Amino acid sequence: MISVLVVDDSVVVRRLIVDALSGLPDIRVVGTAANGRIALAKVDQLTPDVVTMDIEMPDMDGITAVRALRKVHRTLPVIMFSTLSSAGAAATLDALAAGATDYVTKPANVGSVAASIQAVREQLVPRMRALTGHGRTAPPSRTRPAAAPPPTRPAPHAASRPIARTAPPRTTIDVIAIGASTGGPDALARVIGAFPADLPVPVVVVQHMPPVFTRMFAERLNRMAAVRVVEAEDDMPVTPGVVYIAPGDRHLEVLQRGTARLTRLTGAPPENSCRPAVDVLFRSVDRVYGASALAVVLTGMGHDGRRGCEVLHAAGAEVIAQDEASSVVWGMPGAVVEAGLAHTVLPLAEIGTYLNTRMTAGRQARPKVVTR
Repeated sequence: MISVLVVDDSVVVRRLIVDALSGLPDIRVVGTAANGRIALAKVDQLTPDVVTMDIEMPDMDGITAVRALRKVHRTLPVIMFSTLSSAGAAATLDALAAGATDYVTKPANVGSVAASIQAVREQLVPRMRALTGHGRTAPPSRTRPAAAPPPTRPAPHAASRPIARTAPPRTTIDVIAIGASTGGPDALARVIGAFPADLPVPVVVVQHMPPVFTRMFAERLNRMAAVRVVEAEDDMPVTPGVVYIAPGDRHLEVLQRGTARLTRLTGAPPENSCRPAVDVLFRSVDRVYGASALAVVLTGMGHDGRRGCEVLHAAGAEVIAQDEASSVVWGMPGAVVEAGLAHTVLPLAEIGTYLNTRMTAGRQARPKVVTR
């Protein structure tokens, strides 16, 4: 049974979440709190398995509460409850940097209370199950200094060193394609933060996020990283030295037009219940780059990216997966590993260094240019 503490200053929202979780055989709400300070006391009293946390609350807000929780409860899954707005996106990214595990968005313009309850249930329940039993979890570590040390959860049986599945290709790399979901913002910040300013290849990324959030996320990465990071738009040249983040609710593809390689955004149906989807991006990368691509599957729920990796692997491209011990949820990378598609399985802390080594292998150094 998954026990849940619901934290929100709105009586209406607290009731909405409680109703969304009621009647489920494996989930039980054990308490509620109207602000972060009360939540801290109730966590010690009730020892919940999961906490849902609002961001803006009186007395103690959700971000402050997360920082305080992480000083003591370093592995407790905390799911932020955010608004689908620029301010909400910025605050949610701050919460994830402070140690929150994941987030969901509050329902908007859904038409009825019943529809709101269903929307909350569809977002929360899979995350709660994945974070507490259907996928091994580890709270995200921070990429910027903060009061508390980064939370960790060891997994003794999980890989802590590279695991060779098959001999990796040694083709010169012309593009890196990355897919991520739950826990991805922190993982991507660490990987992209390791890239040099003179990055010799383009990087295309799908992170499962809604609109607005992806733009804010790209802007934040661009501020913190040495390399240029943008939210992808239609018909952008795909050039070395730039990281392209798929926008929320649009599939990102790479296409060849004459000698030019360009981004393409589409509103095609979701795949794996996702738009953008990693599989869509990876298939397009295979069509344009084939064996000279390198695919990376980071932490996330579900199996998005597995089918795309099948195509890339068959073409001779290299596939890297994040290991279980450093993943928040070992769903996406685990699916790739279990299918025998990962040439190497790496802890998150080593992926950036590995990619930098692979990008420069067999390639003459480029003249340094200013890309920002």
